[in-house]
Formats: sequence, structure tokens, C-alpha cells
Amino acid sequence: MIETSSSADSARQMRPASRVRWWIVWTLFFSTVTNYISRQTFSVLSPAIVAEFHFTHTDLAKILSAFQLSYAVTWLLGGILLDLIGTRLGLALAVCFWSIVNILTGLANSLFGFASFRFLLGIGEGFNWPGASKVVAEWFPAKERSLAVAIFDSGSSVGGAIAALTLPLIALAFGWRAAFVASGLLGFVWLMVWLRVYHPLDRHPRVAPEETALIHAGQDLPSASSGAGARRWLDLVGNRNVWAIVLGRALTDPIWWFYVFWLPQYLSDARGFSLQRIAFFAWTPFVAADIGNFTGGFVSGYCVRRGIPVVRARTWVCVFSCLPILAGIPAAGVHSAYLALGLICIALWGYASWSTMGLTLPSDLFPHDVVATVTGLSGLAAGLAGAGFTYAVGVLVDRFSYRPAFLAAGLLPVVATIFLLLLVHAPKGASATSAS
Repeated sequence: MIETSSSADSARQMRPASRVRWWIVWTLFFSTVTNYISRQTFSVLSPAIVAEFHFTHTDLAKILSAFQLSYAVTWLLGGILLDLIGTRLGLALAVCFWSIVNILTGLANSLFGFASFRFLLGIGEGFNWPGASKVVAEWFPAKERSLAVAIFDSGSSVGGAIAALTLPLIALAFGWRAAFVASGLLGFVWLMVWLRVYHPLDRHPRVAPEETALIHAGQDLPSASSGAGARRWLDLVGNRNVWAIVLGRALTDPIWWFYVFWLPQYLSDARGFSLQRIAFFAWTPFVAADIGNFTGGFVSGYCVRRGIPVVRARTWVCVFSCLPILAGIPAAGVHSAYLALGLICIALWGYASWSTMGLTLPSDLFPHDVVATVTGLSGLAAGLAGAGFTYAVGVLVDRFSYRPAFLAAGLLPVVATIFLLLLVHAPKGASATSAS
């Protein structure tokens, strides 16, 4: 029986549109979960490692900063490389590398050994966010972009919570070296899923034409920049939007690093928590951060659907996110450990909302072929600032206390938001909203 064109059209209309893009972003969510479980293995186990090797807080800061230095450089170089070779191969190689390095960290026996393995871990893990941001820019219309970013970025909170909850228990049962092996093996499980789920949009075997049309219709920026070759990257240097994103992230990411890297040690030093007690409570701020990711994503997306211009919606979410971040300032001074954890939870909720907007803005402001580069450049600045802040925290704690660090962690995002408001402007050719 020969199918008429009208019946074929009816069949296409009845066929449910594919949702490949959501499968892809949830796969990126799990890459971020795996990334953070590997990253947090050392931090969560630091009380036991510090006690065994008699490290000072300054020694600990050197180990943590080694990761951040290489991580920062890889955000930039990794972003450029991903723009050149694509995210399918780039992320696959990166996850393999960081998983192997994390397993080998269990062999370390000295300050130099731990610092070296952490430096190598940063090289691999620095690919994750530029790659994920590039995928979101290619696969999602603007009105869905902030939610997609919230999904993959929330993996950092989920991964941090899982690490804080499970790795101390593994260490107590089998030793801290076994915990590095367990967390490192997760990356190879993710790799099999990634190679099955992800292909570029124009070559994906399972994406329907209707979904491709929906994606292209909702993208109001060109997929390629006007410059050719190296010029497309050189043009970014004088772009005020680049500097807004760079300064914004350089002044906010150190706050995340402070809570992520130092929270287990702070609970041990200042609050007297054992490794088992850390496992029971240290995961709660990461759950709050996870809620913050989706708060920023949903509120921003709602504003866009209500007709507010995309860039304005993102920046005003950053403004209001500064308010809960300030709750971290009194956390170091309150008597109750549980009240301190509650205040830290509120601060990380606000930070994660801000961070979701910071990671979404590159795909709102730049063509697809430079999104990973812009994200990588901001990551370089954020990583270098974070490394300096992490080292400063170690020195401050050895000489004074944690209180100055908590104060800085509350105030720096306010300065970042001021830069964002002064510098960000919607690019020419972008529509006022993307809700249509």
C-alpha cells in the first residue's frame, strides 16, 4: 500500500518528538557527579590523611592548590581543544585520564606525591565544564538552556554529597587508599554510557527532525563566529562580555572551592567531628547547593518565558542570589555546629544559583564555536583565583582562624555581581527574548 503525503504528514505529527537532548544533559550530569566524587576523595579523607602524615594546614593548602592550578589552565586549553576536536572524543579521553589518576592517588606517601597526583587530576577534570557548556549551547534552545546547565552543574553538588556520605565509610571499612580506587572506577562506567548516548547534533542517529528543528528555532545566535582561524579567539580579548564572565567567575568560584575543599577539615578542626560524623553531616551543604542550581535555572527560565530579555533575567538572578550567600559570614562565629552547617547550607544554595547563571551566560552571549573557549577562559581565571584563595586559607588557619575566610566568602560574590551589571550587554543580533 502506497502512503500518501497527507497520511505521512499525519504520521509525523502523531509521532512523539524525540528528547535526545535531555538524555545527553543527564549523561553530562553523571559525568559531573563522577568528576566531583573523584575530586572530593582527597578532601573528604583529609582528616585521616593529615593525621597519618602529620601535614600542617599550609601543607594541605599546597596539595589542594596543585589541583586548582592545573585545573585552571586546563579550563582554557581544554576549552580550545574541545572546540577543535569535539566533545565526544574530548570528554571520553578526559574521563579516562582523571579516573586513572584518581586510582593511582591511593599510592601516594608524601606531600610531593599527593600534590603531584592532584595536579594531574586537575588536568583531566578541567575538561568537564567547558565540554558540557559547549554541548548545551549546541543542543538546547535559549529558553531551555538555564535548566540544562542547572541539571549538569547540579552533578557537582550530588557528587560532593555522595563523596561526603560514602567515602569515609569505605575508608573506615577498607582503608583510605581503597576509597581512591572505588571512586576512580566510576569514570569507566560513565564512559560506556557516554559513547552510546552522545553524537554531534548533525550526525546523531536517534535524533528526530522535529527535535532538530526545535533546537535550531530557539537559538538566536549564529553557530559560528565572524572571525576565521585564530582571529575568532583574538577578538574575544576586547569583548566586554568576556571580561564580565571572567571577573564574575574569578570572584565567585573561590567561595565554592573554600566550602568544597575545606569543609571536612573545618568540621574536624573547629567542630571536633570524627570521620564517621563527617560522613553523616558533611553532605547536607551539597544538597542545598543542588537545590540552588535548580532554583537559578527555574527562576531564570520562568522570567524568559514571561518576556524578560534573556541576559537581563540571568543577571538579576545573580543579584538576588547574593543575599543568601551572605549567610556564610556568621557561620564561623556561632556556637552550635549544626547552626553553622545550616548557615553554610543557605550560603551554598545562593552560590549555586549564581553559578548556574555564570555558566549559562557564555552560551547566551557567544556563538557556539567559541563557547567552550570563553567558558575555559573564565575557568582559568576562576581556578587561579581559587588556588590563591585556597592557599591563603591554609596560611590564615595556621596563624589565626577560619573567620577571615568565611567573611571573604560572603562578600566576594557581591563584588562579582557589580562587575556583571556594569559590563554585560546583550550581543547585536540576539532577540530580546527567546520565549517564542
